[in-house]
Amino acid sequence: MEVREELVERDRIVVKIGSSTLTYQNSKLNLNRIEKLIREVVDLKHQGKEIILVSSGAIAAGVGGLNLDYYPETIPQKQALAAVGQGVLMKTYQKLFSEYDQRVAQVLLTQRDLTDRKRYLNSRNTLNQLLEYDVIPIINENDTIAVDEIKFGDNDTLSALVSGLVDADLLIILSDIDGLYTADPRFNPEAEMINNVEKISKKIEGLAGTAGTERGTGGMVTKIRAAKIATKAGVSLIIANGSEDQILSQISSGKEKGTLFLPEQGLASREKWIAFNLDVQGSIIVDFGAAKAISKQGSSLLPSGVIRVKASFKAGDVVDIIDEAGSRLARGLVNYSQAEIEKIKGLHSSEIKEKLGYQDYDEIIHRNNLVCL
Repeated sequence: MEVREELVERDRIVVKIGSSTLTYQNSKLNLNRIEKLIREVVDLKHQGKEIILVSSGAIAAGVGGLNLDYYPETIPQKQALAAVGQGVLMKTYQKLFSEYDQRVAQVLLTQRDLTDRKRYLNSRNTLNQLLEYDVIPIINENDTIAVDEIKFGDNDTLSALVSGLVDADLLIILSDIDGLYTADPRFNPEAEMINNVEKISKKIEGLAGTAGTERGTGGMVTKIRAAKIATKAGVSLIIANGSEDQILSQISSGKEKGTLFLPEQGLASREKWIAFNLDVQGSIIVDFGAAKAISKQGSSLLPSGVIRVKASFKAGDVVDIIDEAGSRLARGLVNYSQAEIEKIKGLHSSEIKEKLGYQDYDEIIHRNNLVCL
């Protein structure tokens, strides 16, 4: 119970609200539930908490707003409905929050806003400034312009990345399920809810099951993925049922609601950016000596420890470092391209210039650009 009581002291909270919490089955907004959640959010603000909302529901709200009797399948349909629905959502949020004299701001992000270092820092500074102005940012993926190569894919992942971006203390993901179960409670009456998860093991990942409702893009799989990102960034995460009355108040007061994922030691801002916000372009397989030096001693990756390289990448790209057993150890920004590393793998750093004709760096990945996973 002590870990729950510690949540009372968490001051910067990200709340992710799923489509299934915001809308009815017919995709119309569930105004009664939204109003209750907003009242809780404002009450947390009155307690001195800083709140950031990550809100799904734009496409679903677009379906309801246009009174369609089908859910969109094509990208143009989804983007058009997101454009309609995002306006409906923000109008609703603005109206209900203003009744409690609370100001809000719309923030739409794409993946490129977090993969580019300058845009990443700009996003971070903007959100921090909004909080200083006592404004609640309401964040959604920019579905109107996002396509496959720049999509987060789901707002569970987005909420975890945002939590790391702003150094949040707690992420609460509100969905249509009470938490993580030992089996799918919709089909197995003997399923038991897991109250606390200290480490996200393969067994925990195996409990995730399949996707959620038609109105949302994610299920438990995306929530476990979000938990891995958040906890690695030093953020506690709770999955809870958004339809339960006073759910935010109960969680913030230390009551045992939902499934709590305990945080690991937090990463620095640049490490979070490298670990979670950049597309991985390839992998480097290293011997056990290099693996130990990287994971245990915080060493850089030198050419002598490289066994082979997978995929094609250029200098400055992000790659995974994998040991001989196939375990992913770390992720980092490479100083040399795949073709260059193929030529210098297994060599001492002093031999790089002789092999390539130049030597820009001694390391393939410097430890300052390396994050252990």
